[in-house]
Amino acid sequence: MLATMRRHGLILAFFGALMTGMTAIVNLLTKPTIEHQALLQQKTLFDQVIPASVYDNNMQNECYNVTDESLGTATPHRLYLARKGGEPVAAVVETTAPDGYSGAIQLLVAADFHGKVYGSRVLEQHETPGLGDKIEVRISDWIKHFANETVNGPSDPRWAVKKDGGVFDQFTGATITPRAVVRSVKRTALFIGTVPSQLSHLTPCGARDE
Repeated sequence: MLATMRRHGLILAFFGALMTGMTAIVNLLTKPTIEHQALLQQKTLFDQVIPASVYDNNMQNECYNVTDESLGTATPHRLYLARKGGEPVAAVVETTAPDGYSGAIQLLVAADFHGKVYGSRVLEQHETPGLGDKIEVRISDWIKHFANETVNGPSDPRWAVKKDGGVFDQFTGATITPRAVVRSVKRTALFIGTVPSQLSHLTPCGARDE
């Protein structure tokens, strides 16, 4: 009986090690494909928020970690620098609207260093279907209305929903969600305006603090 149990245990251990090894091999083989697809999806989003004519570098290779409360959380956010002829001209930032109706809304915002917003898209949201989810470009074109609008300083009254005296529409039955997004895009554009003064201090993505 003991010998049989030991034999069964060895067989189970063998198959367990075999399956673990096969899983590792599959992950190793598919990792480059998955990473490539992720880069393609990211490039597609970049093309939606910033015109190709604005920059001529590979922004995906100029990624930096930035930390600022105006980006919605105290955790690092990714910033992708746009250059034209070698000179920094704009940035695309992964930012957070912390005050959505159903929690934080993750956004991608592109702007130049003078407050001009090129575009914005939702990366992740949990807003009410049929109401707050109209911030998604697949559901409505509401979020496209930020394109080519300029933030003229922190007190710019235009950057609010119409219910609060601004120029951006709210949704019928849902004001909290668009209000949160408008505020986040405004704050992010203002932050991007400070980037030129921070260039020498930016931390590349993947870098570790020594």
